[in-house]
Amino acid sequence: MSKRILLWSITAALAGFLFGFDVVVISGADKKLQLLWESSDTFHGWVVMGMALWGTVIGAIFGGFPTNKYGRKNTLIAIGVLFAVSAIGSALSNDPYVFALFRFIGGIGVGASTIAAPAYISEIAPAKDRGRLVALYQFNIVFGILIAFLSNYLLSGIGENAWRWMLGVEAIPAILYILFALKVPRSPRWLLSKSRILEAKKVLALIDPNADVDAQIAAMNQHSEKSDKSETIFIKKYRFPLILAFLIAFFNQFSGINAFLYYAPRIFEEAGLGESTALLSSVGIGVTNLVFTLLGVFLIDKVGRKTLMYVGSVGYIISLGLVSAAFFYGWTGLAVPIFLFLFIAAHAIGQGAVIWVFISEIFPNHLRASGQSFGSSVHWILAALIPSLIPYLFQHPMVGAGVVFLIFAVMMVFQLLFVMFLMPETKGKTLEELGDEMLRKKV
Repeated sequence: MSKRILLWSITAALAGFLFGFDVVVISGADKKLQLLWESSDTFHGWVVMGMALWGTVIGAIFGGFPTNKYGRKNTLIAIGVLFAVSAIGSALSNDPYVFALFRFIGGIGVGASTIAAPAYISEIAPAKDRGRLVALYQFNIVFGILIAFLSNYLLSGIGENAWRWMLGVEAIPAILYILFALKVPRSPRWLLSKSRILEAKKVLALIDPNADVDAQIAAMNQHSEKSDKSETIFIKKYRFPLILAFLIAFFNQFSGINAFLYYAPRIFEEAGLGESTALLSSVGIGVTNLVFTLLGVFLIDKVGRKTLMYVGSVGYIISLGLVSAAFFYGWTGLAVPIFLFLFIAAHAIGQGAVIWVFISEIFPNHLRASGQSFGSSVHWILAALIPSLIPYLFQHPMVGAGVVFLIFAVMMVFQLLFVMFLMPETKGKTLEELGDEMLRKKV
């Protein structure tokens, strides 16, 4: 693999680090902000804490437009600016409404990053290495989460304004990311979609000086000529990749992953454990997530996307089934934490490693950002809705934690059927080959 491609891919994937850091860093300021502004539980949850999540939904829905119109590179730079502005503005805020506005801005950056970064990496990566390079984005999300937990811990004892430093420190990696992103080239496939052929040739020559650039351009153009640039993603011939993007995003959230990450302490408490599990549910979960995501990144181009999804699906079904049984039968002690660590491992090596890679591969070049936006929007809308229902469902006398986890386990049986009968293997194929293959599928 070219060192240049690796460096450019790592740079784009650092948007994932900012994503992970931004989503989790607020946890360190949670209780302090509610006391400071004397907010009700509802206002604090939906406005102070939740506004970033709704910004993420907006970024996912509309992020495809700048990614298509202004390019992957320019959008990545803009995302860095959004994160920097959000970090500085949140740290300097003196009332909850201004704070929520700046958190919303950061959320837009998170949502847009799930479109621009995987699209960019997939379009510069060789087919044989594309899986692991795009999966670096997911690895950086998990790494950012772990660093945010660590940063919050290190800054927690510096006084009354510790929360301002926790949030403001994100500006440092955001500004560094902007400087790095300025140095990466534009996506050659995006340049071709805009008929900027000479620029595309220069980038392809940088990617692989020994390759036949003219032959590459001819192959990409041949695929491009079959496409109507005025069409949208929501037409009959793109039904199959749309269904794939919808289902992989749908099952990602109906595994319960975000519900668990947001409410891990509450879940452990429901299982009869005390506050001493706080470290277990943050740093321990973060380390498990990181290790198994790294394993998924290593394996994704060796064994393929479907194999990882098989492993993850079976792991989900076993772990979620055991968690549900623990609540139904009143198992205590370390049973629930052990089962949930297995759940995190199954997610990290399966859905966690695969989702952004897979969605970035299945759409044609001229509609990749739009397709990425669709899949990302499904993901983030469910990521906002499902966790918000968890406290209510856990306390409802007719539902409870056991039923909730049983529902998640059943949904993962359906995911296993999706992988078996509908999901294609995309390993080792060029984006143009995959684009043609998707059009031949009828559903």
